Amino acid sequence: MIPVLLQIGPLTIYSFGAMMALGFLIAGYVVSVELGRKRLDPEDAWSMVLWAAVGGIVGARALAILAEWRTFLQHPLSSIFSGSGFVWYGGLIGGFLSATVFVRRRSIPWLQAVDCVAPALAIGQAIGRVGCQVAGDGDWGKPTTLPWGVQYPNAIVGWSAWLRESGLAPDTLVHPAPVYETLAYSAIFCLLWKLRWSGWRDGSMLWIYFLASSIARFAIEALRVEPVVGAGLTQAQWIAVGLFACGLAMLLRPGARREIA
Repeated sequence: MIPVLLQIGPLTIYSFGAMMALGFLIAGYVVSVELGRKRLDPEDAWSMVLWAAVGGIVGARALAILAEWRTFLQHPLSSIFSGSGFVWYGGLIGGFLSATVFVRRRSIPWLQAVDCVAPALAIGQAIGRVGCQVAGDGDWGKPTTLPWGVQYPNAIVGWSAWLRESGLAPDTLVHPAPVYETLAYSAIFCLLWKLRWSGWRDGSMLWIYFLASSIARFAIEALRVEPVVGAGLTQAQWIAVGLFACGLAMLLRPGARREIA
């Protein structure tokens, strides 16, 4: 684990933040390629990603604070400015809202814009989970005896404290859940990158992303150490169910079938 890449006086560069920045850069490139393919202005990609980044970081931190409300009340400043503690779905919601504001202001067709964004989301998420793995951001999985089980002794979130609270031995191995997600979202990116040439109607790439990413997150969440919020499901699983239903409904709605070339 390398949670901190560089520290110069009060300036700390976290590995998770560095991977987030790399994810945004690559996502911006993907969006610019897709905007150009749709004969829109590729330069809008960087402004779109900037808006999404700001909204996404705020949303990710906000949902993390809500999930750990008691900790926030005890340590509000450290909760806000910590280098860990981001919730992906909060970032997805915040990023979409802020990017939508930019898209509307630029009069870019929204359905075409989200088709450009969908594969960028997948590859950005894949890269971001590399940061989670390197930093040990507290999203590791449950104990396992599989040969690829790992430990997070230098995690930015307390690995030793979690072992003690869980009553587990110091040599316990766990599922590398962030690695699973990196592999899953890389596959989703490849799927979307191929389907974008297949004549689907505007907006369909986003709905397919909702379907595929929801299935992946729901399944991997079952291997993670997360609190159950209702009906045996975690917060992320409930959100995944909602996104799956949304994506399926939009793909099956009248007039939303694939175009025939």
